[in-house]
Amino acid sequence: MGLRKIPEGPLRDGFTTGTSATAAAKAALWAMIHQTPPKEVQVVLPIEKVLTIPVHSCAFTEEWAKCSVIKDAGDDPDVTNKAEIGCEITLTKKKGEVLFVAGEGVGTVTLPGLSLAVGQAAINPVPRQMMVAALQKLLHDADWDFGVCVTVFVVNGVRLAKRTLNERVGIMNGLSILGTTGIVKPYSSSSYIASIEQGIDVAVANGIRELVINSGARSEKYLRALFPYLKEQAFIHYGNWIGETLKKIRHSAIQKVSLGIMLGKAVKLAAGQLDTHSCVSSWDKEFIARLAQKSGYNMQQQNAIKELNMAGRLPEIFPFQEQEAFYQQLLSCCYQQSKTILNPIELDLFLIHKEGDFIKYKRL
Repeated sequence: MGLRKIPEGPLRDGFTTGTSATAAAKAALWAMIHQTPPKEVQVVLPIEKVLTIPVHSCAFTEEWAKCSVIKDAGDDPDVTNKAEIGCEITLTKKKGEVLFVAGEGVGTVTLPGLSLAVGQAAINPVPRQMMVAALQKLLHDADWDFGVCVTVFVVNGVRLAKRTLNERVGIMNGLSILGTTGIVKPYSSSSYIASIEQGIDVAVANGIRELVINSGARSEKYLRALFPYLKEQAFIHYGNWIGETLKKIRHSAIQKVSLGIMLGKAVKLAAGQLDTHSCVSSWDKEFIARLAQKSGYNMQQQNAIKELNMAGRLPEIFPFQEQEAFYQQLLSCCYQQSKTILNPIELDLFLIHKEGDFIKYKRL
């Protein structure tokens, strides 16, 4: 999953799917209580901030209501931006209870290892807490001796979920309702890192002790043939956050890791840059030239490195072959950086060419 170029100028915050669902649930119960459709609702966020969110649609009777809002992710390139997220509310007999059901487009948990039990709607704990607090306050203020059943839905959620890693971690048939602060910070790493940690937790909970970590779908496709015996959950995408991924694995029950890496990220990792996003780090040509010198290459080849505009062009200087000393030296540095974090977990490294060829690190 690649990241888009960050826009210039101040970036606008958005709100999460959890905040969206809370707004829809609150609007629906308010409409049922007051028998009039609200134009907007206020949502109290976990960070003690209040957002006012417009209501997109609303229908109700005295015992049922259904409202939706349009999720606004601000300037974040979120797959759920502009998605219609709603809640259908029905009354229950038990005073104050709040039950949750996965409606159309909201996933169901099918594997252990998540913060939710198998069989539950994929509505994470913080959004549940937000909805419970909002709905119980409305019931209390109206002096209603009822509880509510909340069916959360996302229009086109099944289709949108295909653009996420939900199915890999056992969330089937839709999206997750997420959020810890209620706010989406544009281009924040937090959500990606959370998905990495979630994937590792699910792998461990399902008895997996060997992982293949790689930057994304393309590199995974190249590596799959080398590990036909591994389950899908054993493949983790680290994106640009190699360091965060390795730290999470270090404190897990994983026993072996195979790290697949392409040249553009390998030259950064070799130099100790554990966050490889282009906005955070760039490759150090002087460092790579010194690696070439250490491997016995001449001054002409060292200088040629400094003329390259991208690391992916290194095979123009050094043939992409397993016996080529430059790549083994590069992988040796990557190994040392990774092993410092992972030790004592077993580690293998695979350098991947953009055409799908790979070089395995040969430890001496």
